[in-house]
Amino acid sequence: MRHRSRAAEALAAVLLLALSAACGSRLPESDFDHDDRTRAPRDAAPLRVGIITSATSPVGGSAFTGPRDGARAFFDRLNARGGIDGRRVEVRACDDGGSGVGNNECVHKLVEEDEVVALVATTALDYAGASRVARARVPDIGGQPIGTAYDTFPHLYGIYGSLAPRDGTPGWDGKLYGGTEVYRYFKREHGARTAAVVSYNQSASAAYARLVERGLRAEGYKVVTEQVDFALPNFRAVAADLKEQGADLVFDAIDGHGNARLCQAMDEAGADVTAKVTNVQNWTSTVAEDYKDAPRCRNALWATGASRNFEDTGNAAVREFREATKDLKTHSQWQLEGWAAARWFTDAATSCASTGITRACVDGFMNRSQGYTAGGLLLPVRFDRLPEPPESSRTCLSVARWQDGKGWVGQGDMNRTCFTVPQLAYAP
Repeated sequence: MRHRSRAAEALAAVLLLALSAACGSRLPESDFDHDDRTRAPRDAAPLRVGIITSATSPVGGSAFTGPRDGARAFFDRLNARGGIDGRRVEVRACDDGGSGVGNNECVHKLVEEDEVVALVATTALDYAGASRVARARVPDIGGQPIGTAYDTFPHLYGIYGSLAPRDGTPGWDGKLYGGTEVYRYFKREHGARTAAVVSYNQSASAAYARLVERGLRAEGYKVVTEQVDFALPNFRAVAADLKEQGADLVFDAIDGHGNARLCQAMDEAGADVTAKVTNVQNWTSTVAEDYKDAPRCRNALWATGASRNFEDTGNAAVREFREATKDLKTHSQWQLEGWAAARWFTDAATSCASTGITRACVDGFMNRSQGYTAGGLLLPVRFDRLPEPPESSRTCLSVARWQDGKGWVGQGDMNRTCFTVPQLAYAP
């Protein structure tokens, strides 16, 4: 169930602008029952795949491009080695501008005009076209769960998996579920007992903060809530209170710029914590620059996720990713996950080579992708359509912390850092 927590974190990344991620319109079950699957032409050369990215969105020009860049790097290397069964992979990329209208236009162009065999590494602020992708039975492989689409529609396969029925309604009766594994980790491994949650006085930010607070309380933490004004945040007052309350951990529901200012205020106030915990979207190589005015807080940054640390070059799969992306100015966990998504499609297409690489065949492989890891880059991914949400789940966790001079340093084996934790419902 780890994807529930990741989905909530991804949605929180866009809270600054109070933008709502799309879940698409509900479709009647009959729309999923027909069998007129559109096939990619068997004699097509090259093999077309589509990548939809909110590259120019209100959130910022580089906020969502990591998965796209990682996927493209994989396909470039794949083509240099001969492609799939001798067929070159042609990437058709589309920037939806972060809007629902733009997203529907990208879906129309890629799915209906270009007739791509699959979408890969979708990273859309407003995935309004998700229902059209599902209706066309186009496999969407390894997308980032910024909204609820990957827990709503069939034929959509998020990078972290899904246990939901995916019958046209988000999650179970409109509710998703998140585990408490992150909070359990810091409690068990680092003895943390007091945690602060910082949010803006803005509805979406406050809602995500309440979800974090519930999880912390379920794990027995003393919770300190800190809310600042969205327009004129007083981070100095927050930092002073964090020091006074003796917080071990700091979680947040604020944007990246706000986090940097909060960290600077914490350094100035002498508010030292065991961990300033961030999410996978902020797991990047730009930390030294982003937090240049907060050296103590910077070295207390921890990130958690469901994929192997992009700095773990002792791992062969990570090393291949880093070698292929060595010309990129920065590196990130989202790039690695985009690379993993492209590998996932490649494994699916390769399995279909003898009978024909069609949408239907690739989709069949994805439906059977129980325990997929992309060569060890991902924690085992599951797609189980459970009629009821489980009350608890055994969940593993990838953890890293930032250290100046070393970058992100992995903390233990992600396949062994596992906990059986309760699953808490939340409304997306």
